[in-house]
Amino acid sequence: MKLNHLFLKCLLIILLALWTDRTLAEEALVENKIVLNAIEDIRKVPADLVCPQITENESAPGKRVKDYLAEYEDTDLFHAVYLPSSWQKNSGKKLPVIIEYAGNGYSAERSVLGFGISGGKDFICVNMPFVNKAKNASTSSWWGDLETTIAYCKKAVPEICKKYGGDENQVILAGFSRGSIACNYIGLHDDEISKLWCGFICHSHYDERAWAGPKETITPTARLGRLKRLGDRPQFISHERHDVEKHKNSAIEARKAYLNKHHPTGNFTFLTMSFPQHNVEWVLKDIPERTMVRQWLDGVLSKINEKQFNPK
Repeated sequence: MKLNHLFLKCLLIILLALWTDRTLAEEALVENKIVLNAIEDIRKVPADLVCPQITENESAPGKRVKDYLAEYEDTDLFHAVYLPSSWQKNSGKKLPVIIEYAGNGYSAERSVLGFGISGGKDFICVNMPFVNKAKNASTSSWWGDLETTIAYCKKAVPEICKKYGGDENQVILAGFSRGSIACNYIGLHDDEISKLWCGFICHSHYDERAWAGPKETITPTARLGRLKRLGDRPQFISHERHDVEKHKNSAIEARKAYLNKHHPTGNFTFLTMSFPQHNVEWVLKDIPERTMVRQWLDGVLSKINEKQFNPK
């Protein structure tokens, strides 16, 4: 009896792993006949969206402006807030929110995942800083002062929701490159910050190895602790294809293997991009991958609205 029970338990784990291997993105390819033709250089594909520049102006629909926490009001440290064209002050209508972390070497100006995925419509999009505590400014390399960066996010997210009418139950954390790693490294750092998110969009890289940070935060034990906090919340995980055809899916296959081993019941969607460039501006272009991540996001928010799973 004990052997039978163990066999059934192992079989269930394998089946769950295989089920998560067939992702929503892959289903979209089949059901909606989305074809991913190889793109040699995504930078040469014309954009159909232009993300607004960040200004010091007052918040307004269709604008992206600098917003400050009270303690940093007279400093260079800010988060950028984009309000969709449909936004109305004091309307009582709550909007979903995309919080975004940038890649190394990328400023808030160039961080366009949220705007591109939303199309500038129906979402509040926020560029969150990594904090250089000494300069009271953002840093373009890694985490800045880790604890200050985390504290800033914990305070900013509920303030943004309250100030602009964001739905605290529909906050997505997104990131590119360093920002993709930050989805877990920052976003799942502790129980308090982890509770802010209903889903994650991780493009290019992942918190699966030691990248950067205090030694105690980059151990396998620390990484698995963060992953455990994820629970059943969904993650969209994408990465550029490899230049060599036989290795084109290598990054995503490695990610699948890691997550199937360490979080086999997780709610993951995997996608290898049709282009090889390490690039964030793809969301500003009319390509199938953008359609797919939009469909994934619609599905996540629909399930929250229908209360089909516990987002927090």
